[in-house]
Amino acid sequence: MNEFAIAWDWLSFGVRWLHVVTAIAWIGSSFYFIALDLGLRQRPGLPEGAYGEEWQVHGGGFYHVQKYLVAPAAMPEHLTWFKWESYSTWLSGFALLCIVYYGGAELYLIDRNVLDVSVPVAILISLASIGLGWIVYDLLCKSPLGKSDTGLMLVLYAVLVFMSWGYTQLFTGRAAFLHLGAFTATIMTANVFLIIIPNQKVVVADLIAGRKPDPKYGRIAKQRSLHNNYLTLPVVFLMLSNHYPLAFATEFNWIIASLIFIIGVLIRHYFNTVHARKGNPHWTWGAAAVLFITVMWLSSVPKMLTDEEKLSAAEKNLIASAHFPAVRDTVMGRCAMCHAAEPGYEGVRWPPKDVVLDTDSAIAAHAREIYLQAGRSHAMPPGNVSGITPEERALLVTWFEETQ
Repeated sequence: MNEFAIAWDWLSFGVRWLHVVTAIAWIGSSFYFIALDLGLRQRPGLPEGAYGEEWQVHGGGFYHVQKYLVAPAAMPEHLTWFKWESYSTWLSGFALLCIVYYGGAELYLIDRNVLDVSVPVAILISLASIGLGWIVYDLLCKSPLGKSDTGLMLVLYAVLVFMSWGYTQLFTGRAAFLHLGAFTATIMTANVFLIIIPNQKVVVADLIAGRKPDPKYGRIAKQRSLHNNYLTLPVVFLMLSNHYPLAFATEFNWIIASLIFIIGVLIRHYFNTVHARKGNPHWTWGAAAVLFITVMWLSSVPKMLTDEEKLSAAEKNLIASAHFPAVRDTVMGRCAMCHAAEPGYEGVRWPPKDVVLDTDSAIAAHAREIYLQAGRSHAMPPGNVSGITPEERALLVTWFEETQ
């Protein structure tokens, strides 16, 4: 069993490493080509069909790049396709989702205080939501709304805000952020796999057959590529968020996620504007900083709101019990080493199931779980790693039962 646990942990680490490497390759090529596209310059004497060109220097050499809006007059002998960076990133990410969240669903995916479902049902909800995201997005892009870049982006943002909230009603906070990232990343990879590359293949086939390619395929692919460009930074944040409980495990986590999308768009707008030589909008950094400070404030609001008015009558009764001081000491000594915003127990990087037991109100709010898991049963602490005594378990039982 120990060997299996070690192998599984290394498998998770290896796939995570692969996911990071492929993501770097995808993001790097995506950012490069957006910057290249925006920086193209037109000049007299360009080849027929060429839209613009760019001279670049890197690694001791000079590069002369020309772009054709539709296609060159003749099919080049060699084409480099940029697609496997995207496919590999999604496949490795999905593998990681299966290993960590599906394989450890009871701990990382399901929060029975949010939605009490079985492991298979939780996994089906996860898969369905990710697939549904692409369907809704694609239909919106192909609708009349898709002709307005601004209108489409506003509607898509509304969809993302709804999903930010919706995922917090289904899974643990950590899983909610991860799924929002997977939801968005699936749209991005599907754009490449189902739209951008197929459109490019149509153009290539027309060239080989001696037909003039339809420019609509390029326009559609460029729109989807631009969407991917603006969605990249929020996805990176969401994928990193599982290491930071202040992001995913607070009361306003869905609002935090929603603001992160705006911050990402602001930062990309700055770089895209600079690369297009259309100015230097420094205001975007100021706006992004204000929003990030707002995010930091939102992560601390629950602590500011945790007062007597926020407690239910039952929770007030639990705290008022004569047994509560001893119960608090027991929970703080035996449970809070893991169930804290920043766990102190070696190997635990986030509070299990996002349960934090570091305040009186939090202990009262989770009284029933404490009673069942550590009082009536020995499920917690796992393997009794913190050495809770039979007397302390009996205290938890007495405290809960006498206040009901």
